Amino acid sequence: MKTETKDADPVRVLDVTSADYRRAFELFLAGTDEKPITHARLGEIAAALPHRRVLLDLGAGDGRTTAYLGRSFDRTIAVEPSAAMREKLGTSCPDALILPEPLDRVRPPEPADLVHLSHVLYYVPQADWPDTVGRALDWTAPGGTLLVVLQNPESPCMRMAAHFTGVRYDLGPLADRLRERRPEHEYALETLELHYHTPDLAEAVDVAEFMVNVADLATLDSRPSRAALTSYVREHFTLPAGGYAIGHTQDMLIIRRATRP
Repeated sequence: MKTETKDADPVRVLDVTSADYRRAFELFLAGTDEKPITHARLGEIAAALPHRRVLLDLGAGDGRTTAYLGRSFDRTIAVEPSAAMREKLGTSCPDALILPEPLDRVRPPEPADLVHLSHVLYYVPQADWPDTVGRALDWTAPGGTLLVVLQNPESPCMRMAAHFTGVRYDLGPLADRLRERRPEHEYALETLELHYHTPDLAEAVDVAEFMVNVADLATLDSRPSRAALTSYVREHFTLPAGGYAIGHTQDMLIIRRATRP
């Protein structure tokens, strides 16, 4: 009988509430240098804020980064619509105010000195990005900072997603649009070089499948096969000394809100 894991089958649509998604996410976290590198930069940004009263994490996930950042703030507000993620979030951040509403309906109770919007825009239509980020900026206290994090459009991870799905994300045009709309704020776009490593091909393909899911695979006319994804991983991510490395460079849009309207 045919099963989902056979090479001839299409790559899976990984719902964030599913066990397959959580397993792939854990594999990714176990092999990436993302947390130490991004946390170091986030810590620098938090330390430079004039006030550290409230942290607002929009799409907090399992709360690992929320907990790291929250140590620097008096109060933490975390927005996470997924019930499965909220369960872990509550354990990671037991003192946080956790809001379950989706981003387009949530109403944080107070402005935040740091607003963190990381890897959430994949799930928002690109036409809605300016309004979505504009709302997040409205929730940022005067003199505070909004951080928007997304895959760099030229990262190996994003090139792979574009190869199989045609989807490409880019914070650059968003930054330009926001500068036009709200020129009173300060804007900067930074890049962080990040890599996932594993000695195991099957795990590399599982993580590649997780990465390709930045596209809404359910809307595609046809999904690539597991065999095609495996061939791509072998061709593009095999290391000369053995094992596999997938670069997933990230862009960080840093918006410092003006102290006065």
